[in-house]
Amino acid sequence: MNSVWLSSARGALAMVARIVLLGEIAVHGAYADDIRVYSPYVTQGRSEIEFHGYKLQDGDAGFDGARGYDFSIAYGVTDWWKPEVYILQYEREPGEKTRLVGAEFENIFQLAARGEYWVDPGFLFSYEHIRGAGQSDVIEFGPLLAKQVNRITQRLNLIWEKKVGAGAGGKYEFRSAYSIHYRLKRILEPGIEAYYRPDDNASQLGPVISGEWYSNTGMEFAYNIGVIFGINSQAPDQTLVAHLEYEF
Repeated sequence: MNSVWLSSARGALAMVARIVLLGEIAVHGAYADDIRVYSPYVTQGRSEIEFHGYKLQDGDAGFDGARGYDFSIAYGVTDWWKPEVYILQYEREPGEKTRLVGAEFENIFQLAARGEYWVDPGFLFSYEHIRGAGQSDVIEFGPLLAKQVNRITQRLNLIWEKKVGAGAGGKYEFRSAYSIHYRLKRILEPGIEAYYRPDDNASQLGPVISGEWYSNTGMEFAYNIGVIFGINSQAPDQTLVAHLEYEF
């Protein structure tokens, strides 16, 4: 049985490697942050290097093939605060060249110990600088919730976004993200992710797989890949997504 799970994990890793090396998955502007379910947990003294990317597939030529990706580094300063810096954020519009779009400073706060309450609470606050004359920067904030019962883990993000600086208005935009995973093995957790952006009237749902590997030296590799489908006309038909994380 272990050989079956190991074979599945190797296949998933090979898929992820192909995606990253060939640049087949990426993002579409601010859409990068929209298709991601954050965890509220923080581990003190833990360093992280992350890759996050998307690619859109849609019948509309104005969206089909839009892609992007970002790289970030994070560190658990305390057992309740993890700052993360997105040092490279790229996007590519259909028919255009890949360009650097900005940088972001993100903070995750774990508000209680695991199991202290019926749900594990956290909070996200980030500031994103957008490159280009006349472009508005962006702040994001909101609660991150998680619940684990036996082999099932659920997460819910409720995020508000507001433009600040040049040309910014007073409007706040809301989005939510939800995931549920079932742990077959540590290296293989099938699940479902759902996203809702009422300002765009966009709803999405799709399957994902994730997993973790631990080494004897305490290093960890984690992955999350999937295909998110639009369930109404305002959402992209398909969004390919990949998240890779190395912790030490």
